[in-house]
Amino acid sequence: MAPPQPPPPTGTPQSGIRDNDSRGAVGDFLQARIPPDSRLSIVSAYFTIYAFEALKASVTQIHSLRFLFGEPPFLRALDPDKTDQKAFKIEDQAIELANRLEQRRAARECSDWIIAKVEIRSVRQTSLLHGKIYHIARADGEEAVIGRSNFTVRGLGLAPAHNNIELNLLAPLRGPSAAPVGATPIAICDGF
Repeated sequence: MAPPQPPPPTGTPQSGIRDNDSRGAVGDFLQARIPPDSRLSIVSAYFTIYAFEALKASVTQIHSLRFLFGEPPFLRALDPDKTDQKAFKIEDQAIELANRLEQRRAARECSDWIIAKVEIRSVRQTSLLHGKIYHIARADGEEAVIGRSNFTVRGLGLAPAHNNIELNLLAPLRGPSAAPVGATPIAICDGF
């Protein structure tokens, strides 16, 4: 029998839905459920240094992260012949001045973390991937959040106001992972 899952933190919504509003934030779920030395897999169209900053206490303690970028539609519009190298947005819109002053420090810390722990891939086939996933593999089992939240402060529901209302479903995968290291949801997309 698998060991029991840790109880949700006090005040955590009991619903399996996270909407970054009345049903709880994806970012709060991730902060509470990512233990040290876990292996993460994330599929998202966006990555911002401010989302990293908001989750830094949890994600800097992980073993590794596999991040798969789905191609945002605006990239095709900017370069329909795919002649320019991709450049991913590293900051959220409407950033307060105080955050801009911290941008260099946050970018440096994020860069160091990426070099040490993150494997990044991008879907090469257009219109292939639209959903988002946050998969957590721990020694005692696996969990996932599947839905619409991108890896941005507002996408994770961690902004002080005006978070994106996104529909996401928690998928508790019981028991220790029987899958070999690297056999994560992103491994499915290795050929793309």
